[in-house]
Amino acid sequence: MKIVVIGGTGLIGSKVVAILRQGGHDVVAASLKSGVNIITGEGLKDAMSGAETVVDLANSPSFEDQAVLEFFQAAGRNVLAAEAAAGVRHHVALSIVGTDRTPENGYFRAKVAQEKLIEASHIPYTIVRATQFMEFLGAIAASSAQGNTLRVSPGLFQPIAADDVARSIADVALEPPRNGIVEIAGPDRAPFDEIVARYLKATGDARAVVRDPEARYFGGKVEQHSLVPLGEARLGRIGLDDWLRQARAKA
Repeated sequence: MKIVVIGGTGLIGSKVVAILRQGGHDVVAASLKSGVNIITGEGLKDAMSGAETVVDLANSPSFEDQAVLEFFQAAGRNVLAAEAAAGVRHHVALSIVGTDRTPENGYFRAKVAQEKLIEASHIPYTIVRATQFMEFLGAIAASSAQGNTLRVSPGLFQPIAADDVARSIADVALEPPRNGIVEIAGPDRAPFDEIVARYLKATGDARAVVRDPEARYFGGKVEQHSLVPLGEARLGRIGLDDWLRQARAKA
């Protein structure tokens, strides 16, 4: 099967490409490096030719509210149009758990716009909503820092390792389209502030974590279940403590 992975050289994309190639599939890792520009449309027609499935893992180079919205809208329209012309039979896209429950977060609003384009495209699809990646815990902690203090919400948090994200996406790419959403999350669920405190302790960061119900997550208020699956979800195999041990070993 020919599968196109857009963003195929990124954190998740490179792992998905490797898994699918190991399974014997013809995989195109589409990115600017391979001459595919999803904003201008350059290279999309050739990349899509003969493809049965397209996995869209592209991410915006800017997280500014308007820029990220424009990126996902332009990219979504171009990719879906190219898929329709090529007769693609399954569109798989990576999104975020709770993206429709935190409208104050500009990035989440942009992902909702992307999802709406997919749903309206008439191309069979599966949207994979993932919780936050463990690999981003450092950046998440930094975003909540005020001097030597991190103010973090006690809302529930359930981060997932990038390797587990990639495995789930590769599995979904080989399954029939759901015309709906699959949610994935890590195996450990705990209050957000406790997860951040565990991360800081494991990395030798002496800053203090303060539990603050009013603390924002990139502009969005975090309620008890804002960032975790509300129903059934596929859980990853890598727990937070195991991931932290692996991360320390690689450091």
